[in-house]
Amino acid sequence: MKASELKDLDLRELMDQLNSLDFENVGGWPTPVKIIAAVLVLVLVVVLGYFLSISDLSATLERQQREEQTLLQTYEKKAFEAHNLDQFRKQLAEMEQTFGALLKQLPKDTEVPGLLEDITHTGLGSGLEFENIELRDEVEKEFYAELPINIRVIGDYHSFGSFVSGVAALPRIVTLHDFMITRPKKDGQLAALGLLHMDITAKTYRYSSDGAASRQSAKGNK
Repeated sequence: MKASELKDLDLRELMDQLNSLDFENVGGWPTPVKIIAAVLVLVLVVVLGYFLSISDLSATLERQQREEQTLLQTYEKKAFEAHNLDQFRKQLAEMEQTFGALLKQLPKDTEVPGLLEDITHTGLGSGLEFENIELRDEVEKEFYAELPINIRVIGDYHSFGSFVSGVAALPRIVTLHDFMITRPKKDGQLAALGLLHMDITAKTYRYSSDGAASRQSAKGNK
């Protein structure tokens, strides 16, 4: 008998034994079948255990490792801040002192008439024509108050640049914001002369003793 025939015979015998198994009498199964069944049960238990338990534990471990890294970074940052706390406090006190000194250099009032005269003189000296200059309501900030001034002038780009430079050079603190340059109507005289409109907001500032006092009071209540 050939080896292939013996192999087929053994396989048929094994299949016959499997088909004739009595699942109510496991103890009576042939030894090879018991071994195979035990191996299959062991593999099944291992696979189920991995998917039901080990995979969850692995995900939990990865999450905790990420949390550990985050906590270590937070700890390092707080340790650095704690180590340099005295230096930070000293720097903060110096900054507050310097800031307070600068604020006190601001005038106690807005000196509107003189400021408007300076702005107008600067604009006319730059070759601009004023269409409108309008004061808006004063805005109170924490340490200071600002007074916006809406300005509308007529001129060319060179005049606009000269005006902005002139305002920046004023001894009084004045900042310029929200500028917009537009062309006049095409059929108008200004367009024929190559002139433009510029709308801009100038802001001047004054020291607000009320705001500073409120801040000191809130600071003392902490």
